[in-house]
Amino acid sequence: MLKSSYLELYQTNSQAFQAKVEKAYKTLESCTLCPHNCKVNRLEGQIGTCKTGAKAEVYSFMAHHGEEPPISGSRGSGTIFFSNCNLHCCYCQNYEFSQMGGGREVEPEELAKIMLELQTRGCHNINFVSPTHVASQILQGIWRAIPMGLEIPLVYNTGGYDNVEILKLFDGIIDIYLPDMRYNDAEIALKLSGAKEYPKYNRLAIKEMWRQVPKAEFDQNKVILRGMIIRHLVLPNGLSGTSGIMKFLANEVSKEVHVALMSQYFPCFKASKEPKLARRITLQEYESAKGEMSKNGLKNGWFQDEHGLDRFQGINIKPNITP
Repeated sequence: MLKSSYLELYQTNSQAFQAKVEKAYKTLESCTLCPHNCKVNRLEGQIGTCKTGAKAEVYSFMAHHGEEPPISGSRGSGTIFFSNCNLHCCYCQNYEFSQMGGGREVEPEELAKIMLELQTRGCHNINFVSPTHVASQILQGIWRAIPMGLEIPLVYNTGGYDNVEILKLFDGIIDIYLPDMRYNDAEIALKLSGAKEYPKYNRLAIKEMWRQVPKAEFDQNKVILRGMIIRHLVLPNGLSGTSGIMKFLANEVSKEVHVALMSQYFPCFKASKEPKLARRITLQEYESAKGEMSKNGLKNGWFQDEHGLDRFQGINIKPNITP
């Protein structure tokens, strides 16, 4: 069985691991965890665009069965939903806690215990949802959870608006990256998600994640143990810029990368105020996005079917089985 990355680092070079934790924590003094680079002192209670201070806020945690098949597996993904977010998507489906807060602050020790509880429930992995703005606190929690017995893979489930220097701190710690590639156009990203230069930062982040875990590895049940899966949500009226994103992946990352092409968009939160977002996508729009994947030679990943738009179907998956 493939050993989780963070266990290897902890056992072979615990000082290097601890240095990562300390460096990430110090970043909170002048916060640059994400490309907003607010530079507020979160340790003294100052609040930037993510509306989060020194402590992470957890909205809920659960064994989640609705992720991509290799993430959820048969026993579910141990998902921790953090409150707030560094993106402000006007169509966010999790807006009740990602945009409006509503969670509770947790100390690193409690976050570690949450991870252990999810592992005890039999989850295949620990899945950090919207981790970017609480990356420092997550590293602290992992550091405390390891001597308590944490051993299952870790998933960094991000909106993709990440700073490379922070991602480098997770090198050798995160097993599975699950980033979004939301936009190909910077002006659209700024208007719909409040994210300045999203394509630039997103692409740099994707390249760094791929550098860390370029080879997807699965167990005998096709549950992912290490690797990266790109999520691309198809928006109506071509707002997500699928063609440009697929070209980037094929030409600047790898045609072997796994892509989950997502079709579940529906207009919620403030989306009805944006005329081009005020409807679900059509089957034709989704088929066009599938065609862009195929045209660019991307053959690893998952489509969602035309019925509930929430069931994934694998395409040409040839997992590298790790004993």
